[in-house]
Amino acid sequence: MQTTIESVSLATDLICSRCKQPYDIHQLHTFSPCCNKPFLVNYDLADAPEKEELKNRRQDMWRYQEFLPVFDAENIVTLGEGFTPVRLFENFKNVDIYLKDESYNPSGSFKARGIGMAVSKAKELGVTHCIVPTAGNAGSALAVFCAKAGIKATVVMPSHTPAIFIQECKLHGAEVILIDGLISDCGKKVAEMKLETGAFDVSTLKEPYRIEGKKTMGYEIAEQFNWQLPDVIVYPTGGGTGLIGIWKAFREMQQMGWIEGKLPRMVAVQSSACQPVVKTYASFTGQKNDYELPSASVANGLAVPFPFGMDLMMEVLTGSNGTAIALSEEEIISATIEAAQQKGTLMAPEGAAVWKATRKLIDAGWIKENEKALILNTGTGYKYLDNIILRQ
Repeated sequence: MQTTIESVSLATDLICSRCKQPYDIHQLHTFSPCCNKPFLVNYDLADAPEKEELKNRRQDMWRYQEFLPVFDAENIVTLGEGFTPVRLFENFKNVDIYLKDESYNPSGSFKARGIGMAVSKAKELGVTHCIVPTAGNAGSALAVFCAKAGIKATVVMPSHTPAIFIQECKLHGAEVILIDGLISDCGKKVAEMKLETGAFDVSTLKEPYRIEGKKTMGYEIAEQFNWQLPDVIVYPTGGGTGLIGIWKAFREMQQMGWIEGKLPRMVAVQSSACQPVVKTYASFTGQKNDYELPSASVANGLAVPFPFGMDLMMEVLTGSNGTAIALSEEEIISATIEAAQQKGTLMAPEGAAVWKATRKLIDAGWIKENEKALILNTGTGYKYLDNIILRQ
């Protein structure tokens, strides 16, 4: 039986991710007005518990409650998200590849972490209406958690989004608006609507809370690997909240003395149809950057043409000596089918992409023999069946 949550948050304030100016965490904020950059939540880690205290706690993301910014436990909206399993997926050319499978989350994806956190904080701050642009999974999660919280949800999706996402959102009572274009076009519609309605915009990194839910993946990875982190973490990257959040968790645990030694090299994986992170990283490392016009991807979550958190992603990739890699649409589709037929695992195309990218990095010698690599499958493949079948 799980114990009752008693919030003991160590959050102190919000800080601008660029200039570090502090802001009141007890007020509703979106992104920093000083620099027009994402906010990050700051914590007083001097009062953090010892990691041994985690042993008997509930097995969801709220086991790390000190490092999440909800102050009144009555405001926590939870469906058991987090603490997803890790298993050895395969040994490829003497590299152990582990899989953390986020499809076990409510609504079938990792979005349950960030959206669950954002909705909980929205409830605490008196929000009655949330709105989000989404490629699919974030909208599903918002519909689910707002239904639990009794908060109105509006979801703005590209019209090419698989029908199951649209139906799921409607079934949970969300208002669904379809837009011809990519998620960036949906974001423009959200910007208009929030001015008209006063809804709280929970767009990726344009509010401070989703990253806090996503960072719990980093805490779990450390705990599940017995505080000895893998050498490489390969992550599918669209808006980048998870990549940034995992790194934020590692930095917090370093400060507390929970982990020691070298941190993993972080890898961002994108589709060649839409690869702004890959191209920007190429510029950072002195390579040629010919950025083509973005288009839709079978891996919906990777098609984010203008990610708001690009600066933070570059800090993670360069700070970890990582890299960024793009796969073709054909490679992503074939990887999804191979994982299903050869490994018995129906991954979201985003997850299959990281598996294929990891193999390519091993073949290239970037991931070396006897290293440990962790890949993340960010959602269930069942919601993408129309995409995969139609593209074959």
